[in-house]
Amino acid sequence: MSGGQPRIPRSRGDDYGKESVARRLELCEQAAGTSLPHLAGRPVAPSEARGKIENLVGFAQVPLGIAGPLRVDTHLGVREVFVPFATTEGAMVASYARGMKLLSAAETARSRVVFEGLSQHPMLVYPDAAAAERARAAVPGLRGELEALTASCTTHGRLVGVEPELVGRRLVLRLVFTTGEALGINMAARAAELCSERVARETGAERRYVHGEDVEKRANARALHEGRGRSVVCDARVPRQLLAAHMRVTPEELAAIHQSYQVGFARLGTHNGLVQAANGLAAVFLSCGQDVAYVTESATGFLELAPTVEGDLHACAHLPSILVGAVGGGSGQGTAAECLALLGVRGAGSANLFAELLAATVLAGDLSLLAAFCTHEFVAAHERLGRNRPGGPSDPS
Repeated sequence: MSGGQPRIPRSRGDDYGKESVARRLELCEQAAGTSLPHLAGRPVAPSEARGKIENLVGFAQVPLGIAGPLRVDTHLGVREVFVPFATTEGAMVASYARGMKLLSAAETARSRVVFEGLSQHPMLVYPDAAAAERARAAVPGLRGELEALTASCTTHGRLVGVEPELVGRRLVLRLVFTTGEALGINMAARAAELCSERVARETGAERRYVHGEDVEKRANARALHEGRGRSVVCDARVPRQLLAAHMRVTPEELAAIHQSYQVGFARLGTHNGLVQAANGLAAVFLSCGQDVAYVTESATGFLELAPTVEGDLHACAHLPSILVGAVGGGSGQGTAAECLALLGVRGAGSANLFAELLAATVLAGDLSLLAAFCTHEFVAAHERLGRNRPGGPSDPS
């Protein structure tokens, strides 16, 4: 999906009227290359929820809007996409749209997956530290068996890393898997169960816990520096004149507010050095059928903003733990499948493409929000577009 995409149609009258919504839906169908009946309102059959929820009573309804086009150089080439957001936070989509307009005008955004590997960390307990040391020494000799056990429960994933770590009389097995185009959590958990059972049996562990060092769905320092799922870096060089025209700020002003943010982040002890990553990731996760709880891990990372010697801005977002899948889970039905089609996320390399588009989305949102803080337009934007003034006529500017 490349080439010049049209602008999103808007109405200065009632932008929530049927005609305005229909025009945008038509644009989405053109971009996706297919009809999108569920976005248009067709319900999903209850049977589609089998295996995804228990005690089903219906389906939640969350407004879904689009931002873009977002132009970004990915590992599959340049993509220009409309990004779907399911959210009830007024002004958020507009914020991301402004950042995407800036990055697309710059034509320099580049996003790449730099590491791929889903880790699991079962823990084995031994009578004493000496027994745990002997177990650690035995693990490398079991590598071939552990790879075979993993292959027995998946046709798409592989065990690519086995790292035994001593913690007193306990052994943490860091098992790293590739998962194809899926998130692969269930596959990795099943393989971790088999692998940890084999090591425990071979080494005489007293106890074994498949989620012993439980990194699932929590921000953690380990994932921040090792990466988990897909680690992505997106950076761009933004010319000074574009910042002035689109954001009414200079590179120096953005760098200055970012420095103050880093002081605040240091006081908080947060693993999230980005600005509003959780906003965009949660909204896109929800629209694309991802497990939204993984936003706690996925939204961690680093933002760098620095003036260049030529006076432009270098902006970089590094997200080390984006946990998404292009197949499996809730991604294959209803509006989720349609939103992935809208992004062009399909076929070989689609999960990495999805992660790369997400990182570019995060960078766009962070640039827009920091600029609004610099110009003191943040509160006014929420007053005009957000939930503070429900029910009035829209101003889509």
